Amino acid sequence: MKRFFIPLAAVLFVALCLASGCGAQSGQQQTRAQADASLPPEERAEKILNAMTLDEKIGQMLMIGVHGTALNADSRFMLSEYAAGGVILFDRNLETADGVRRFTKELQDARSGELPLFIAIDEEGGPVVRMEDIVSPPPAQSEIGETGDPAQARKWAKETAKELRALGFNLNFAPVADVGESERCYSADAEKVSDFVREAVQGYAEEGMLCSLKHFPGLGKGKSDTHLGTVIVEADRETLVAEDLVPFRAAMGNDAAKRLFVMVSHITYTALDGEHPASLSGAIVNSLLRDELGWQGVVVTDDLEMGAADVCPFDEMGVRAVEAGVDLLLVCHDYGHEQAVYNGLLKAVQSGRISEKRIDESVRRILNAKLNLE
Repeated sequence: MKRFFIPLAAVLFVALCLASGCGAQSGQQQTRAQADASLPPEERAEKILNAMTLDEKIGQMLMIGVHGTALNADSRFMLSEYAAGGVILFDRNLETADGVRRFTKELQDARSGELPLFIAIDEEGGPVVRMEDIVSPPPAQSEIGETGDPAQARKWAKETAKELRALGFNLNFAPVADVGESERCYSADAEKVSDFVREAVQGYAEEGMLCSLKHFPGLGKGKSDTHLGTVIVEADRETLVAEDLVPFRAAMGNDAAKRLFVMVSHITYTALDGEHPASLSGAIVNSLLRDELGWQGVVVTDDLEMGAADVCPFDEMGVRAVEAGVDLLLVCHDYGHEQAVYNGLLKAVQSGRISEKRIDESVRRILNAKLNLE
């Protein structure tokens, strides 16, 4: 089991050890991602996977938030001791363009092994933007939808991707594929949303950037905020299939889908699974998203610290999400919560509750996505 979080001062010793090469993750992944560069990404991913330790695999399934505007002993500790495979940044981390570029490089340089970190952001546009003084804020998706021209979605995705990539980001948690009246949605018409989402996904792919549809199977019918507490959607299955699922299905068939993630919401959909939020529901992730819709790419949770996900302790939450079919566990704010998610999943594998084969399925998808960044 990994240790619990240690305050900043106590971690300085660990940071010094890492500088001299004695950290817990001792470079076991060195040169793996570079080896056999002539092989297709899928074959390279398999070689890398076969050489990874269980600790490294679990780390690849964890995306964390960090604090500060530069690498410090706390964030270095999380990247080395827990081998976190991804980081999401917020305005609290982002002050100037030079500072952001420096920080993203520091994070990549501090990662465990040679595999690149996912460095992610939420740059949707309109009400959900970061770094307004550093990058060009995209319009709200509703504003883009009102143009009636899906090519505008591609245009803004390309522009956003160029600016984000120049700052060191490789994953944007956008576009929103929800169907509804919100500023965050392209439209309340499912077919129109589909047209705009397909173009946005293509735009990100053309600039070599990963993106993510959200929030499966659709937030549009939710009447309250998942950040604050439980949200229940009572629409029948036929309505959900005919409306909310349409844009997801359309975008997942896009030629650019190899650079695409699907983020699953924390809403409870009574017609699909009345007991569990979508992020912890095998009926929604494994049965609906994987089996019925055929999605075999990366599935990521919305932030597990949201109120709507608060149905069990954090060490259990990550386990249930992985049992449901999720690959990447997003924990945005508290280091203790991030560690609990990691330790809970590691313990579940060590006890036999989750097989290492199941972990390999997720890590294989993550590796393929990382290798497609090259």
